[in-house]
Formats: sequence, C-alpha cells, structure tokens
Amino acid sequence: MNAMKIPHYSYRLIFASLCLAGVCTSQSAQAQQAANTTAMLTPTPASWRLTSETLHLPGSETMGLVGGDALFDVNEHLRLGVGSYGAVRGERGGFITLGLAGEVRQRLAPAWLAHAGLFVGAGGGRSSNTLAGGGLMLRSDLGLSYETAYGNFGLGISHVSFPNGVISSTQPYLQYEFPFHSLVNSGWAFTPTTDGALTPNLQSRRQEFSLVARDYSIAASAPGTTGLPQPARMQLMGVKWLSAIDEHWFTQLEAEGAMGGHSNGYMQILAGGGYRLALSSSTALRVHAAAGPAGGGGIDDGGGLLLDAGLAVQQKISAQNALEFSIGEVRAPSGSFKARSLALQLTHQFGTPEVPSSQAVSWRALDGFAAEQLRVRAVSQTYFKANPQWRSSDANLSISNLGVQLDYFVSPHWYVTGQTLAAYAGKAGAYMTGLMGAGTQWPLSERLFVEGEMLVGAAGGGGVAIRGGLVGQANVGLGYQLSKPLAILVSAGSIDAARGPFQARVAGLSLSYQFTGFAAK
Repeated sequence: MNAMKIPHYSYRLIFASLCLAGVCTSQSAQAQQAANTTAMLTPTPASWRLTSETLHLPGSETMGLVGGDALFDVNEHLRLGVGSYGAVRGERGGFITLGLAGEVRQRLAPAWLAHAGLFVGAGGGRSSNTLAGGGLMLRSDLGLSYETAYGNFGLGISHVSFPNGVISSTQPYLQYEFPFHSLVNSGWAFTPTTDGALTPNLQSRRQEFSLVARDYSIAASAPGTTGLPQPARMQLMGVKWLSAIDEHWFTQLEAEGAMGGHSNGYMQILAGGGYRLALSSSTALRVHAAAGPAGGGGIDDGGGLLLDAGLAVQQKISAQNALEFSIGEVRAPSGSFKARSLALQLTHQFGTPEVPSSQAVSWRALDGFAAEQLRVRAVSQTYFKANPQWRSSDANLSISNLGVQLDYFVSPHWYVTGQTLAAYAGKAGAYMTGLMGAGTQWPLSERLFVEGEMLVGAAGGGGVAIRGGLVGQANVGLGYQLSKPLAILVSAGSIDAARGPFQARVAGLSLSYQFTGFAAK
C-alpha cells in the first residue's frame, strides 16, 4: 500500500503534536504475545489523517475546519489516537480544539473501507463563549475510504456538537490518510530471547525534536479583532518535530503559544516541509514553508489560516544536539495579521527504525538501536480558584481541562515531560495550555508509586487573568500500576501566572500507558 517514503513516529519527547498519545492503546495483545514467544516485534499499522469540513453556525455563519489525527491500530477493526481541529475559513480564527479519537473499520472490498469515528475534545476561541460553552466538543462521522499507492482518500458525513454551547452541525467532509508502520513494544520490562536469525539491521531515519523560542514583530498596519492597534511584539514558546524524507527533504510539525507581550491565548499549529543543504559536517541551511490554524489573543487572522515561510541556519554543538536560528514571515490570507519572525531552537537529533512493511522484525535487527522508556497519559485536570481575580468572569466556577501528556524517562526515576490541555467545562472554552518540564517517580510497593513534577509554558484564553501567557505548574501524585503497561494516577498541585492574578489549585486524574520505543545508538 505504501509506495512512498513516509515520516515515521518520533519516539522521544514530542508533543506534539500533537499527536502521539494514541500509542497508549495501539499495542494489541496478539502483538505482545508474538514478541514474547518468537523474539520478534510486529510493527503497528498507523496513519496521519487530515480532514476538511464546513460547519454551519447560528446566524447563517459558516466556519471551515481542518482536522489532524494520529491513529494507531488496536486490531484489524479498531484504531485509537489523538487529534486536533482548527478554524481556517470564516470569521473564527483561533478556534482550536484537541482531544482523543477512535474509529471502527470494516473492509468492503480489496481497496475500499467503511469507517465510523468519534472524537472527544476540548477548546474554542474567537468570541466563542456562547458558541462553545465550556469547550467540550463531540464529533462523530461515517464514511468511505479508497486505498491507493499514494495514501487513502475518503469522504463522509460528520456531526459536530458542543453540548454546553450552541454549535450543532451536520456536514460532508473530505479526508486524506498517510499510512505507515510504527515499531514499539508494550511495557518496559520485556527482555527478548535471541532467535539465532542472521537479520540485517534496520536502517535509521533522522528525526529532530526542538524547543522553540520565537519573537514576532507585528506589522503596525495590522489592527486586532477589537479594531484597536495590536501590540508591536509577541513572544511564543513551543515545540517542533522534524522527520527526514531523504538526505535533503523533510516534513515538520510545530505547536506554539504566546508567553510574552499582550496576546495571551494566541496559539498556532503548523505543518509543512522544506529542504536542507549541508554546508559542512556540522552546519546546514534550511528553508521551509508551513500552514495551519492559528489565532486568539486579539490577533486578527480572519478565518484562522496562517502561512509561514523562513530560512534557518543550524549549527551542531554536540554529536546529537544543535542550535538553530531562523528568520521568516507569517501572514493570515483572510485577516490583517502579518509579522516578521525570529526564532532560536535547541534541537535534539536522533534516529528511529525505518519500518518498510508490516512484516515482523527480529530483535537482532535492532542491534543498532537503544530501547527508550516512554509513557503517554490521557489527562483530566480541574482548576479551583486560589485568587479572587483569577478570571475576568465566573470567578466562582472551576475550570475542567482535557489533554495529553508524554513522558520520556532518562533514568528509572527521572523523566522529562510535555503536556497540552484545553478547557471542556467551566465557561472557559477558549482556554488552552502547553507546558514542558521534568519529573521524578519512586516506588512505594510493587504497584504503588509517587511522583512529582514541575512545568513551565504558555497558557491563556477563556477569560483567565494571565498577562503575557507565561505560567508555571507543580504537581505531586500517587499512582497505581494496573498492569505492566497501564497505570492510573491521581495528583494535586498549583498553577500560577508569572504576570497577572491567575492562581489555581489543581486536581488531576490520568490513565497512563508505558511503552518502549527505539532510537539509534
């Protein structure tokens, strides 16, 4: 089915994304049993999916949505993963949601598949308190897909509703899927026996994960959504994942939010690609172009589509780490927003196994790769008032958030982490946050463990009183290991704005899945 080279799943630290929490449920019992009995790993079928549809809002208004999902097969008929939807047409730029996705499928013919899906997410934006209410989004769909050598093309009917808002819309959609195979192993404790086979080592595909600090110099001619002049500058913080297609060409995905200036609540999720030219063994030039949904924080980007192009210089500072400086420009085709962009990135470079097909892989073929301990969590967090001025309205209401957290264990007791959350209840539907940090985990017994973590990042929207967008959060938690890969964790903590009166106590509940990825030694 896959005749073209496909970007593979990045096993370290990424968010992303967008997009990688579906691994928590992607490993079937059959694959794990096969690994234990034959010392082989069965690659998991997966796909990146894009959808486009137009919602009908009250008052004869329309809003064009694009969706992006990462889905992993549990078995032949069921896929689970994560996704995000954002406005790119209409008048609601900055309307963005994220959440969990699932789909059941049935093959009708050799190349035809019927599918039915469900997305449960949270978010909102752009004067959407009435439209989205607390932010809970439900999307169901029914459709058909046709498999080709260049990906899967589909169409169908979807229904999108915000149960505590006023959006309820049924519409057709178009879909494209990019299938690939991901090589992971359920749990951390599995040690294979050798099978004696003489298997060639798998090839490595270059990946990069970056922490990004960006500054926008906003054109003076660009008014905000209130009609008043926008601030001249805005600072953003976020992450970027890059996957090489070949020696020169690459794809990339980034997510960033405002953490400085006066546009807290602004967020952008951009996907694209580019060309890399090596100047020496340690220095390279890169050009890129990307597009995606963006908005919030009073930025006038019309329907929400943002275009981005730029040039970067990358300099290695160690065998696997590099610094990158980039310049570029962003603009909203349907709004007045445009800005010059300067960014500094700290990049970690590594390789993941190239998996050409669904054929089982011998553990001996992974001799050139190190096993990495990772964990993904489906997270619910509720904020409770710790300062009377923490919100501009509804100050006595708590805010409930839904999201995903990915942890990379650098040792048995220490991990680095990233999370993204959006409000689904509490009349704060436009609130979103993206945080990064570090944590520690210690066992109390065979199944019980305790954790602590500290994070920092960007947050805003939904009427929370954050100036600039920079926040910090600290959590402690108690976990119980349900099985080798699955655990449940309850936590308590606090979140505070660096500027502004936003302060809240945090109660959390998460379901986590432990898995092993592989990175080139």
